[in-house]
Amino acid sequence: MTYRRAFGLDHLDRMSDHRGLFEHADGAVRRLEHGYCTDDNARLLAVASREPDTGHAHRLSRLALQFLLDGQAADGRWHNRMDSEGRWTDRASTDDCWGRSLSALGTAAAHHSDPDVRRRALDAFERGARHRSRWPRAMAFAALGAAEVGASHPHHGAARSLLNDLVAASVPRPPEPGTGRDRGARSVGSGLTTWNWPEPRLAYANATLAEGLIAAASALDRPAALARGLGRLDWLLSRETRNGHLSVTGVGGSGPDDVGPQFDQQPIEAAAMADACWRAFRCTGDDRWIAGIDLAARWFLGENDTGAAMFDAGTGGGYDGLRIDGVNINQGAESTIAFVSTMQRSRSFAPAS
Repeated sequence: MTYRRAFGLDHLDRMSDHRGLFEHADGAVRRLEHGYCTDDNARLLAVASREPDTGHAHRLSRLALQFLLDGQAADGRWHNRMDSEGRWTDRASTDDCWGRSLSALGTAAAHHSDPDVRRRALDAFERGARHRSRWPRAMAFAALGAAEVGASHPHHGAARSLLNDLVAASVPRPPEPGTGRDRGARSVGSGLTTWNWPEPRLAYANATLAEGLIAAASALDRPAALARGLGRLDWLLSRETRNGHLSVTGVGGSGPDDVGPQFDQQPIEAAAMADACWRAFRCTGDDRWIAGIDLAARWFLGENDTGAAMFDAGTGGGYDGLRIDGVNINQGAESTIAFVSTMQRSRSFAPAS
């Protein structure tokens, strides 16, 4: 298939220099003036650490790891923005860049084949895992890294503490006075559909909220929390499946009363769905989650709301957005990594031919 020839790290290699991975592209050409961000370099470390430690993966995994080490403040938090001259332009925080860094470092610490990379990644993870974030997605990203660390170091205290805090924060809130209805589960439409989500609106990287809970609950052997995470993922996958293909939440978000396809659709949504379904399959062994991974992969191949392929077969880059009138042909870091990551998840289940 075409995507098998296109899938690889070539475009990400061209999008990087000696400092790290550039964030934006004009078509397939990196835009130096926009600089770098920790979010993308963390994603790069994760996907490169899943590959054999040769070629582009060898260079890019170490490049991304060093970027994260340089971006971590002494207290364990992270800077996110670096300009093209190598200067950090923001304050260190526990925003998404903190969570994504912990996710990537946990992946590298557990799966990279080089013991020195694993050691350096674990050291940085431990510094960052002292903190907590007020942002649910940042906590979910961090929990994914903690689950990887916990799998390879079962008695790792910092990882288990972070996972416990994520599960505790996911406990449903009490019903609103006089309604008898949980605020995280709102009936909509005819009453046959339930808003089974912990937020009043879907936003971005939505499936990650379910995946973080699934990973934490599975690692801690918390069956009730695991069932809650799986239920949320099942609800989201059903909501975002339309006429047999994936139709992800658009860039503006989605609420209980929103219907029909939304645009622009972002590749990060399909990738988050692939990751979450992969996690659900690993935790349950239930083959139905493989179908979710397949839907996400096929979204990139053109089985989506407009029938447009979401990658460039010549460069291996992922397109930046699915619009109602076609695609955004820029091939930025986030979109390309979303494509690569989804194909990594799909690869284990795809036919060999």
